[in-house]
This record gives sequence, C-alpha cells and structure tokens, in this order.
Amino acid sequence: MMGPVLAACLLIILSTAWISQANGATCKKDGGVCTCNDQTKNVDCSNIKLTAIPSNIPTDTDRLVLNYNKLRELEPTAFHGLSKLTLLSLQGNKLRTLPAGVFDELKNLETLYLYQNQLTSLPPGIFDKLTKLTWLDLDRNQLEFLPYGVFDKLTELKTLNLEINQLRRVPEGAFDKLQNIKDLRLEENPWDCSCRDILYLSNWIREKKGTVSNIEAAECDGGTKAVLEITEEEAAEDCVYPNTTTAIPTTIITTLASSNDDDIPELPVPQENFQKFLGYQEPDHLPTQPQCLMSISGYLGLMMSLVLTSAAILYVIHFLKKA
Repeated sequence: MMGPVLAACLLIILSTAWISQANGATCKKDGGVCTCNDQTKNVDCSNIKLTAIPSNIPTDTDRLVLNYNKLRELEPTAFHGLSKLTLLSLQGNKLRTLPAGVFDELKNLETLYLYQNQLTSLPPGIFDKLTKLTWLDLDRNQLEFLPYGVFDKLTELKTLNLEINQLRRVPEGAFDKLQNIKDLRLEENPWDCSCRDILYLSNWIREKKGTVSNIEAAECDGGTKAVLEITEEEAAEDCVYPNTTTAIPTTIITTLASSNDDDIPELPVPQENFQKFLGYQEPDHLPTQPQCLMSISGYLGLMMSLVLTSAAILYVIHFLKKA
C-alpha cells in the first residue's frame, strides 16, 4: 500500500512546484525577473524574452513597461487588477492582435504604447474604457483598417500616432470625437486617393490644418500628391475594402440574380486571398509554457486538495488492513 501513498506525495510535491512557478514573484527583490521601484511604483520587465505577462504584478503599479520581449498574444485578463496604471508600454513585441476587453480595467491609463508590433487589426471598442488616455502610439504596425468608432471615447486624446502602417482609408467620422487632439501622424500609409472614401480624411485634414500638427504629411499611395489636395473628381470610385464592410458590389448581385447556377463560371481564387478577404488567419504558434501555466494555475489548487484527500484515504486503508 505504500506505492500509492508515495505516488500521492509525489503528486503533491509536483503540484506545489507548478503552482509556485505559475504564481511566482514578479520583482527581482522577491526572486522575480522584473525591476520594481517601490517609491515610484514603476515595474520594468523589458528585454527579458517574456512570452507571457508576469503574474503577481503589484496592484499599486503606476507604470508598467514590457518593451522588447517576445509577446505574441495577450490573455483577456492580462491587466486585470492593475486599475492604477497610468502608463503601459508594449512596444517592440510581436503582437498580431489584441483580445477584446484586454484594457477594460485600465480606467486611469493616460499613455499607451503599442508601436513596433505586428498588429493587422483592432477589435471594435478596444479603447472604449480608456477615457483618460492622452497619448496613443500605434505606429510601425501592419494595420490595414480601423473599426468604426474605435477612437470615439478618447475625447482627452492629444497625441495619436498611426504612421508606418498599411492604412488605405479611415472610416467616416473616425477623428470627429477627438476634441483635444493636437498631434496626429498619418504619414507612410498607402492612402488610396482614387476611392471616394478618402474624401472624409482629405476634408478633415484641410479643416484642421494649422491646429493639429503633422496631418499635412499624409500622402497618396506612391507619394504623388498630398491627401488634403484630393478633389471629388479625383476620388471618383466607389471602392469596397476587405474587412471593413460586408457589402457586395452591385455588379455581382445583378449577375447572380440573372443567372442560373449552371451558368455561373467558376473563378479561380487563390486560397490565401479568399482567407484574407474573410479576415481569416492561420494560427502560427501554440500557447507557451508560461501561458499554459497561468491558464491552469487556478485548477491546480483543486487538484492539490483532491490529492491530499486521496492520500489521507490511502493512509486510513493502510492502517485498517494492518489492524
């Protein structure tokens, strides 16, 4: 009977080790990996090859810096409990997307650095809870479009950086709620000046010229002309952009309505283009060990309790048999 007992004890030891690793200290002074300053409430976890947000970040942290790590994704609850943050920096990572609600508890955040990542899109409402935000950096990503109303709640925003992305247009009214904007960088994006959608941006730049810095630097794709100089005659096309609308061009609707199934020709569409139109992305990695540990740490406590109970039962059986 000692075999099962020893096995139970071994499981207890392993469980304790896993829980310790999953919920380990954050600050170096406590055996962690990040530099913490108790006076300034700053936590710096830069350049330490993190693949997940450290657990047990002090809840009174004011500034959290996670620059130049290997973060590819964030858990939706990554910053829960950090409501006192005023600055969050995630620059120089490998983030391709952001989970909805990841910033919802950061209601005192004033500065958010997300530049130099690999973001191709933003979830609708991702910044809605950040009503105190004054500085937002999204430059040097791969953003192809912006959701409607993504900046509508950022009425205190003064600086917005969108340069060096893949933006071809912005939604109608994208910047209308930015009442305090002073600096907006739009350069080095492939703005499509042949489509009618560009007229909102062109008119907005013309209206804000002289009151908002750097907006005049936005140029049409190819650098042939400034966006603010585009006229209605030049932007004459009605364009449909993938991921920004579900509208189907009227020519296709007419063709389908007037044709039998047998008459519709099969068009060769490359699979990767079709997936891109649908907004589909193949996952390029599996969850890392720290992420897995953080996800299951809540269950390990329950497992420990069950193991302890099993061990107690085995001991009772053992002594009863000896008696």
